[in-house]
Amino acid sequence: KLWTPDVVISRHQGLLSNLPAELEIARQVVLLGEEKVKDLRSFEPGTPRLTLDKKIDANGLFEDILELYKAFREQKIAFKPEHLASHANPDQLHYLQLTRTDQDAYDEMMDTEQRSIGSNNWIVSGAKSETGFPMLANDPHRALSAPSLRYMVHLNAPGWNVVGGGEPTIPGVSIGHNESGAWGLTIFNIDSEDVYVYDLNPQNQNQYLYKGGWEGMNIIADTIQIKNSADVYVQHKFTRHGPVTFVDTKRNKAYAVRAAWMEPGGAPYMASLRMDGATTWEEFREACSYSHIPGENMIWADSKGNIGWQTVGIAPIRKNWDGLVPVPGDGSYEWEGYLPIKDLPNVFNPQKGFWVTANENLVAKDYPHRHAVGWEWADSSRANRLNSVLESKPKISFAEMQQLQFDYFSNPARQLVVYLKDISISNPETKKLQQLLLDWNFVMDKNSIAAGVYAAWEKQLLAQAHAQFVPEKAKTTIRSVSVKKVLGWLKADRKELGGRNSFLVSALEAANKTLQEKLGTDITKWQYGQTSYHHVLIKHPLSNVVNDSVRALLECGPLPRGGSGSTPGVTSNNDNQSHGATFRMVADVTDWDKTLFTNSPGQSGDPASPFYRNLFERWATDKHFPVYFSRKKVEATIVTKTMLQP
Repeated sequence: KLWTPDVVISRHQGLLSNLPAELEIARQVVLLGEEKVKDLRSFEPGTPRLTLDKKIDANGLFEDILELYKAFREQKIAFKPEHLASHANPDQLHYLQLTRTDQDAYDEMMDTEQRSIGSNNWIVSGAKSETGFPMLANDPHRALSAPSLRYMVHLNAPGWNVVGGGEPTIPGVSIGHNESGAWGLTIFNIDSEDVYVYDLNPQNQNQYLYKGGWEGMNIIADTIQIKNSADVYVQHKFTRHGPVTFVDTKRNKAYAVRAAWMEPGGAPYMASLRMDGATTWEEFREACSYSHIPGENMIWADSKGNIGWQTVGIAPIRKNWDGLVPVPGDGSYEWEGYLPIKDLPNVFNPQKGFWVTANENLVAKDYPHRHAVGWEWADSSRANRLNSVLESKPKISFAEMQQLQFDYFSNPARQLVVYLKDISISNPETKKLQQLLLDWNFVMDKNSIAAGVYAAWEKQLLAQAHAQFVPEKAKTTIRSVSVKKVLGWLKADRKELGGRNSFLVSALEAANKTLQEKLGTDITKWQYGQTSYHHVLIKHPLSNVVNDSVRALLECGPLPRGGSGSTPGVTSNNDNQSHGATFRMVADVTDWDKTLFTNSPGQSGDPASPFYRNLFERWATDKHFPVYFSRKKVEATIVTKTMLQP
């Protein structure tokens, strides 16, 4: 059958993933109690309500309630060698090893770094810049991929003159500039989803209790056609709140999802089309008011000298709960509309002359709409570093804006290493590592041996803290602890550490053992950035299933990398960089031809194209390239020209 618009156009969770966390928190509360959960997780600002309603069956929360919700994320298309007509990987064992390695790296990323897969952006006012006019920088962080996640484009037509990048399936430019201003984005946590739990009618499980009476589900019969297989007939069930994801026939319960992104206007990033035409802060803010998903920190800088920050997203108003655990769907927990987007946190021409966002908590303690925004945020290490650098300089140059996107200073390292200063260590190997760290500048440079030692030490600190602070019965649902939490526990010298000094030394000894196993006993060969340690190899979806010669055409790398999951230049904590900023932009509003970008591995998705990987090495070695805006410069740098005529 032919494709139809309703098949092609889908509405999905545009970077939203609150529901799995909501269910995890509820399970953790059941296992550990509210206070222990608050000790192990970071909530801010303030203290959220995590109490489970007594009408919730606690045991039922451990069923696979969100299987359907997670299906498109977890049941990914998996290519196998036998799917290929030619050039398949002939070694089944090698294919399985490659697949297992990729899965282990993905699991590690999701277990330990989900909150650090964020982004950075910042704006500097004319009073703070060397040019006397605003500058803007943005580097969104996502999983690395080949072909590139973002496609760069210059749209020029009557009423249109905009350049920048966006995801290929989404119209317009989500990060870029026009003739008047530049804009960028990072993720801002807005909780726009909830799990509702229903009591079902024992006589009719298609009815659920709502405000004292039985209300019928809306049931839609559907046929799913499967190639080379029989049709599958299903029933889609909906409550007044949304689609039913699980029916617990044993307990006579049903679970449904209410999602604000299912409201009209929920197409991800579609408001970019309005932003692309904005010429003033007021017009940009108005365009932002149409941006429902995902929740974002939008920043703006214009040639008139203005800068501004406006958070966006569709934000349900909850009055009697905080959206962090499932609630009964009997009418006692209802959303009270949505907060107008312009009432979300914002600032115009900040007095300090700059503004930074890095997915950290930017919600003021006295914010009047506290219960319309999220509770869990990225560690503030990146934001603190960016703010510190910008605040320290009376004037910021365009070159310094560029370099800050590649800044590899680690704030957690600065805070952790100081604890080693007064510790007496008898083991000569461990003592040598101690001194190496104490003499270090906390920069995760790819050529640094100390950076390599620190990365291994930090990983051991987090692993040992997880082992000692998380009760055994909750380890499957709390799979990691954050560096922010560990820093707090060290400062308090918590009893679970078994003595702060011995805890720190034990982790350093474990790091030494790990590095010897990985890199050998010669410490001079422990440089952080190398193929055997921190590097980047960007893989293609077909990498594992093709033979060696085709794989070499598809993959980019490996090349050594600096940075970590906590540095402004995010490169993840995996040995092979799993996420970070491939796409970046730095704009000076005085001259749009000076605007600089990075992207990786290239513009084309065709491995045979010269533009498939031509940007990779520049990106991996921290170099921008110009993207011209004036017609004269664009035409002077054309490589190929394609004319399409109707």
